[in-house]
Amino acid sequence: MTIEKTIRRGIPILAAVLWANPLVAAEIDHRREYRDCMELAHRDPEAANEVGKQWQALGGGEPALHCIATALFKMGHPAEAAKRLEALAESSRQDADVRAGLLAQAAQAWLAEGDPARAQTTLTAALKLVPDEPGLLIDRAVAVAALGNYADAARDLSQAIEIDRGNPEAWVLRAAARRHLGETPGALADVDAALKLTPNYPDALLERGMLKRLAGDAAGARADWMRVLQTAPDADVADSARAQLEAMDGNVK
Repeated sequence: MTIEKTIRRGIPILAAVLWANPLVAAEIDHRREYRDCMELAHRDPEAANEVGKQWQALGGGEPALHCIATALFKMGHPAEAAKRLEALAESSRQDADVRAGLLAQAAQAWLAEGDPARAQTTLTAALKLVPDEPGLLIDRAVAVAALGNYADAARDLSQAIEIDRGNPEAWVLRAAARRHLGETPGALADVDAALKLTPNYPDALLERGMLKRLAGDAAGARADWMRVLQTAPDADVADSARAQLEAMDGNVK
């Protein structure tokens, strides 16, 4: 169970954040400033950081602070970004779901920093604001799995699946947790559930290949991993499939 895909999401902040500060100068179009600043954060984060600071000085409020934190993350400063996002979530006057979203982004930054324990703590705080949110449960499961606590990861994922049985990612992640716990039959059942929801789901094929290899079915494992390379050749999961193939039977291009 890896943590890389948790950086996958970049959970969107609700539009309500855009109007956090009603006292800003009327001539500034804050909706446009927020959109432009966030787009710039992905293209040129250093420039976005400066724009965000200037906008904040003009009364940009929470949206400007969010853009600055996003830019810092993109600049390669995840710990600083996480701290700013946590502070923003604490001071924000927005609804619980918006503050939970900020904490979820902070947790992603802590994972990027290599601090899954801090990510777990942050996600637990987010779940206090928005209990039983499947996405937060999945993210916390990934964080605790990175700490080697696969039993708690499986519990969070089971809760997420109870709430939303239609999310193939949750099924695959629980399969991975169960594999680490030695619960092979349950892991295989979870992979099958994911593939029923999304046939040829690359992450499920990768996981099923691992389970087949553990069972001594090298041909079946190779078939699943080759299928990953065929269906998602440019995805990160393809790199994992290549690594598994190389570990099993040598050079695979």
